[in-house]
Amino acid sequence: MGILETIGESEAGGAMAAAYAADRAALGYVPSHTKVLAMNPEAFEAWKTLQSAIAGSMGMRRYELVTLAAALGLGSRHCRLAHGNKALKFFDEQQLLRIARDYRDAGLDEAEVAMMDFAVKLSTDSAAMVEADSRRLRDMGFSDREIVDITLAAAARNYLSRILQALDVDVDVPPKLGEEMRGALLDPIDSREAIAG
Repeated sequence: MGILETIGESEAGGAMAAAYAADRAALGYVPSHTKVLAMNPEAFEAWKTLQSAIAGSMGMRRYELVTLAAALGLGSRHCRLAHGNKALKFFDEQQLLRIARDYRDAGLDEAEVAMMDFAVKLSTDSAAMVEADSRRLRDMGFSDREIVDITLAAAARNYLSRILQALDVDVDVPPKLGEEMRGALLDPIDSREAIAG
């Protein structure tokens, strides 16, 4: 994990210890990203508040789909694994495997595919985005608020993923995530990098 020296669970105090405890209760372990982000507990808490406000507005199913798509665009192993694991609350394993391998051919409705396409483009080349990108979401029936929420979710994922990539934070594999799912979540990123390299 890069040059950072994180604080162990037994040594953490205050807000850092609270962040560790929350993840241990929710996930069964403390991910590497929490150990890094909790070094600035005020900013980490602000991130969690922002994430909650976005997800609460758009609903968790849509939030996880947009997050997975943005993470794909970014090549973020961290977020593909973490949110693939979280998405199992909203999709059965077979559909999530299909989404992970190719969301355009996974039985999602056209509006869900459109918002995922939007998130991928925002995460790969936001400077190239034009009115037509948002217009496609409008044509799929999304309201102004929903378009803003989709954009916020994808942009917020860019914020967090780029921090983890820049600091060379260890990639955690959620303990309950099976090998097939792990491969499906990571293969599109590996394929993308092979083409780019």
